Amino acid sequence: MSYIRYDPSRPTGIPTRLMAQNIPSTESSGSAAGGPSASLPAPAFSPLYQQIKGLILQSLQAGEWKPGESIPSEIDLAGRFRVSQGTVRKAIDELAAENLLVRRQGKGTFVATHAERQVQYRFLRLQPDSGAAAEEGPAQRSIIDCRRQRASADVARALALRSGDAVVQVRRVLAFAGLPTILEDIWLPGGPFKGLTAERIDGHQGPTYALFELEFGVRMVRAEEKIRAVLADAEQSRLLAIAAGTPTPLLSVERIAYTYSDTPMELRRGLYRTDTHHYRNQLS
Repeated sequence: MSYIRYDPSRPTGIPTRLMAQNIPSTESSGSAAGGPSASLPAPAFSPLYQQIKGLILQSLQAGEWKPGESIPSEIDLAGRFRVSQGTVRKAIDELAAENLLVRRQGKGTFVATHAERQVQYRFLRLQPDSGAAAEEGPAQRSIIDCRRQRASADVARALALRSGDAVVQVRRVLAFAGLPTILEDIWLPGGPFKGLTAERIDGHQGPTYALFELEFGVRMVRAEEKIRAVLADAEQSRLLAIAAGTPTPLLSVERIAYTYSDTPMELRRGLYRTDTHHYRNQLS
């Protein structure tokens, strides 16, 4: 494994091999008297491939390569960063394992996109009790409401906004095989999603996250979820076509989705019917 040693004698603290990339310094200054302090941390070490991974992530975040586009070859990236091809390959391997890049045999490496079939439902773990999810086909979406509003305290906290900042709220029902199955409330920061309307959501035939990528330049790269069991109230029962007076348990799934640099871009609260579907997660 290759490592970078940060040389405290260099005024910028940038490793010699990657000076051109302007990697931030982590060195600390000496004591006020000018001499070394016993409390200073030891020189920081970072695997070289992790530094390259960080530089590739910076390019992804800056939009140098868009979702679905190919990135430069390993040889070209090795020349750009002045490291070995093996170091670049290890960095790309990690990014591919994190579903940020996709390798295609004989074609190269591409920026992952939610428009691809194998990525479309990466965050949706609901499965039918009988048959395969592919047999159900895509969900039928019904937009109930889409409006701009001021963020409440809990929504602002989840999206790293200030209370009262502008957000877009979407309420919709997803049906499978004609049966209403999921009721979702979605909150998005108003700035990045300016111009999002119910018509634009309805007019997009693919996954919603692909819409966010293509029309707003926001790619969700990971998500965190909280799951609990709840009972539907009268309004929720009506929207999910649950017979009145039937105590049907629902799964309440609260998700925060993040783009690059762990920036929260979506708060989603879903209620999932459990009489025809179950939540499936594969752990490794």
